[in-house]
Amino acid sequence: MSIDYDLSPEGIATVTINRPEVMNALDAAHYKALSEVWTEVRDNKAVRVAVVTGAGDKAFCAGADIKSVLTAEHDWADNWLTQRDQLLNRGLEVWKPVVAAVRGYCLGGGVTMLYATDIRVASEDATFGLSEVKRGIIAANGGTMRTMRNLPYCRGMELLLTGDRIDAATALDWGLINKVVPSAKVMEAAMDYAARIAANAPLAVQASKELAVRSLDVDLVTGQRMEQMISRTLRETEDAKEGPAAFRQKRAPEFKGR
Repeated sequence: MSIDYDLSPEGIATVTINRPEVMNALDAAHYKALSEVWTEVRDNKAVRVAVVTGAGDKAFCAGADIKSVLTAEHDWADNWLTQRDQLLNRGLEVWKPVVAAVRGYCLGGGVTMLYATDIRVASEDATFGLSEVKRGIIAANGGTMRTMRNLPYCRGMELLLTGDRIDAATALDWGLINKVVPSAKVMEAAMDYAARIAANAPLAVQASKELAVRSLDVDLVTGQRMEQMISRTLRETEDAKEGPAAFRQKRAPEFKGR
C-alpha cells in the first residue's frame, strides 16, 4: 500500500496513510514516504492547508510497525542524522495548517503525529493512547516533548506513565481534540475546517501559525516584537490590499499568497 497524496483546486492537500491491513502502522519505508509528502506540503505554494487521515475506519495510525521498526538494528551513528527523513512531528517546519481526521485507533506514533497537527476531528469510536512504556520504550518523535504542550500536566503524565488508552469523549474533555462526530462525518468535518482556512489569506495564515508556535519558546517581549515585524511585512503584500478592497466591494476576496 502507500502514503496517498491529493491536492484540490482550492489548495487542500489530503494525506492518507494507506495501510489498513496493519491499522495504518508505519514501517521504515512508509515513514520515509510520509517525510517526502510532508516536504511536498511544505514546499508547494499551491498548498494552503493539509488534512491527514488513515485509510479505512478502524485506525488513524497505530504508530510504528513493531515487527519492523522496533526490532530493526541501527548504527549508533544514525542517532546524529537528525535531519534525515524529517516528519511533521520530528523537526520538519510546516507552517501550512494541518487538520487531523481521526477514525478508530490513534496510538503511539499516531498520537505524536496528532500532536503536530493544528485542528483535530475524531470519530465517536476513536481511541487514543501512548502505550510505549508497556513495551519498555518511550513515546519518541516528540511524544514526551509535546504531551505537556497539548495537555495539562497531570493529564499528560497520566497518558505517558500509565500507557492506558482514552476514548474520544475523554480526549475532547481533556482538550486533545476539537470535535467528535460520527465516523461517517469525520472527513466532512475535517474538510469543512480546511475549506474555511483555505479561503483566508495564505501568508497571513502561515504567519499566524508560526508566531503562535514560536510563542511557546520565547518570552512575551521578544514574541511581540516578532509579531510587530511580521505584521508590518504582511501589510506590504498584495493580499493585504485585496482583503480590504473585497470588504469595501462586498465580495469574496481572491487571495494569491503574494
